[in-house]
Amino acid sequence: MAVDLTPRQPTKAYGGDGGAYYEWSPAELPMLGVASIGAAKLSLAAGGMSLPSYSDSAKVAYVLQGKGTVGIVLPEATKEKVVAVKEGDALALPFGVGTWWHNTADLATELVVLFLGDTSKGHRPGQFTNFQLTGSSGIFTGFSTEFVGRAWDLKQDDAAKLVSSQPASGIVKLAAGQKLPEPVPEDRKDMALNCLEAKLDVDIPNGGRVVVLNTANLPLVKEVGLGADLVRIDAHSMCSPGFSCDSAYQVTYIVRGSGRVQVVGPDGKRVLETRIEGGSLFIVPRFHVVSKIADASGMEWFSIITTPNPIFSHLAGKTSVWKAISPEVLEASFNTTPEMEKLFRSKRLDSEIFFAPN
Repeated sequence: MAVDLTPRQPTKAYGGDGGAYYEWSPAELPMLGVASIGAAKLSLAAGGMSLPSYSDSAKVAYVLQGKGTVGIVLPEATKEKVVAVKEGDALALPFGVGTWWHNTADLATELVVLFLGDTSKGHRPGQFTNFQLTGSSGIFTGFSTEFVGRAWDLKQDDAAKLVSSQPASGIVKLAAGQKLPEPVPEDRKDMALNCLEAKLDVDIPNGGRVVVLNTANLPLVKEVGLGADLVRIDAHSMCSPGFSCDSAYQVTYIVRGSGRVQVVGPDGKRVLETRIEGGSLFIVPRFHVVSKIADASGMEWFSIITTPNPIFSHLAGKTSVWKAISPEVLEASFNTTPEMEKLFRSKRLDSEIFFAPN
């Protein structure tokens, strides 16, 4: 049975004065469940804080907007890493990592963070489950005061006060003047990569640019088990038809701009043809071929691929499989003339994966 690939926007899960948490549901985007991929978005207002939590899934976080701070506690670490983040930053968050996020009170811009990750080992395929460490739904609200007191070496009355002192859940707005730790520049090393400032892996004038996250530039990607990239294509440019040749799913979030996308699957059937715009998310099934064309505004997207060092095959451009296949095989395959084969092979000799408009 065919699965609906239609791009979707997220829905609000919870929030308040400090901000909101949005998520994509497998009920509305079935490919999330099929691919065991989770997708969510955190938006923090000025002074907003996402309380400490951990997740049942390894994730890649990408800062879509704003500036702020994230606290990261790696498994068995004795001290948190406090990292300044800004638009374009990508972070790999393995299993068991505790995090908190904060948008400083003096910034008018919201801090918006996208989370994409693998839920195959989680509680709900296709959806993250976050475990809050404090607040009204925090883990310790479920333990008896006897257990909490013993664990923290506190009197039961004190343990009860501490557990119940934070009435909010998930996201809060800090009181005026309340301070959090300042970012430590050394803590950023190997924890974050800014995709807007990093060396470009592909740069085609009037076509597009790509930055690829992999184990070389962000080592924790290996522990997460996911690759990622940021792609920006110019007005009316085309991204070559291509597919992931290592059995990976492609999960794509449109950061800004708009355009058209087509996906073709087995038997040459077009399984998706639609317009895409900023804020929407869609998933390309394994081995399916996808291509995009930007509108006049251009288009930017952030994707994860369900392998840490993805490999793609392209079906157009100078690196396409057709350029590698011998003329005789191409001629026979298309049942065409030598003249048409020569014309076909003479095109796209300099273009790689992005094609500027003629």
